[in-house]
Amino acid sequence: MDSLTTLSPCKPSSFLSSSSSSLFSLCSVGLKSVSYNGSRSRTCASNNFKCDMDQPVNIGNGKPVIPILNERTLPKFLDSARLETTVNRNSAKIKLFSGTANPALSQEIAWYMGLELGKINIKRFADGEIYVQLQESVRGCDVYLVQPTCPPANENLMELLVMVDACRRASAKNITVVIPYFGYARADRKTQGRESIAAKLVANLITEAGANRVLSCDLHSGQSMGYFDIPVDHVYCQPVILDYLASKRICSTDLVVVSPDVGGVARARAFAKKLSDAPLAIVDKRRHGHNVAEVMNLIGDVKGKVAVMVDDMIDTAGTIAKGAELLHQEGAREVYACCTHAVFSPPARERLSSGIFQEVIITNTLPVAENYFPQLTVLSVANLLGETIWRVHGDCSVSSIFQ
Repeated sequence: MDSLTTLSPCKPSSFLSSSSSSLFSLCSVGLKSVSYNGSRSRTCASNNFKCDMDQPVNIGNGKPVIPILNERTLPKFLDSARLETTVNRNSAKIKLFSGTANPALSQEIAWYMGLELGKINIKRFADGEIYVQLQESVRGCDVYLVQPTCPPANENLMELLVMVDACRRASAKNITVVIPYFGYARADRKTQGRESIAAKLVANLITEAGANRVLSCDLHSGQSMGYFDIPVDHVYCQPVILDYLASKRICSTDLVVVSPDVGGVARARAFAKKLSDAPLAIVDKRRHGHNVAEVMNLIGDVKGKVAVMVDDMIDTAGTIAKGAELLHQEGAREVYACCTHAVFSPPARERLSSGIFQEVIITNTLPVAENYFPQLTVLSVANLLGETIWRVHGDCSVSSIFQ
């Protein structure tokens, strides 16, 4: 990641419905324009945000990422009068630890919450076994472990389980696993004989390891929450993307929301409703195997319109790229791709940067620095997750954030 940009807090444009006005005016991290010079203090002139860090956050490939947040104040979306103002922000009995999967996001969450990340030693033995040791006391504390199960999924999942076990054996009062991206979520049902339901298996593993609560972003399907025998807080990242789209100033009459497959219709419909009930189009496809899709036809009208394709994740980008090609064939003027989880397995980068998309908008639930391309914009969900953690800690409503 050679550079960063700060997107100014935007005023919602006319195509946003009243229910989503001033949705999430927080600082968004994009992969463009403003270079980082390595200094400890960085001022973003467009928003007058200042970030004072002891050292750059290293995400593993030697390229620094500095969280750019609004001095730990509430975004306008979260500071609305309709939300509770009695959230308990006593940090005496709360501990936040990060795994190795996405330390940059963990640091941003800690920055927003006004906390220091807990000291933890995570290493691999020569044979690949994972060793975890907490380097500070968590006895009687509410512990939050931030670890997406992104690629390598098995490594990161096992690391999370060992972290939970370490906290349980250290007498933590409550253990909440914050999983921005929940791996194995696509294996949530049997579509043919002799298949496993891996999502349920992973839920059992997390529960048996000792977790008391799960906090996750945009699950592949809502039914996955039922696989856990412990409480699950489902965080919707839709407001972050909606607020960014508001800054694009797209005329409501030119907009159409597109679901890349039939399974994502409910998600796309909810997204379109927030955009002044924009029209909906559906790409009908037939899947011949895992990560192999063939687009068949388009349901809906996109001629001369700006098409916004919405999905929960992009893996190899086969589905969304073929859908975008079909939209162009049907006369779409521009095509935007929006998703929460950028898995970006090869050859996703080549497909997304081929010129068929005006812009690819994602969030930082997964680290994406190695998959940068010019059309990519990354929005930060750190404030959203940080506020959710405070609400869970203070026994306040989480769902009211998204109403």
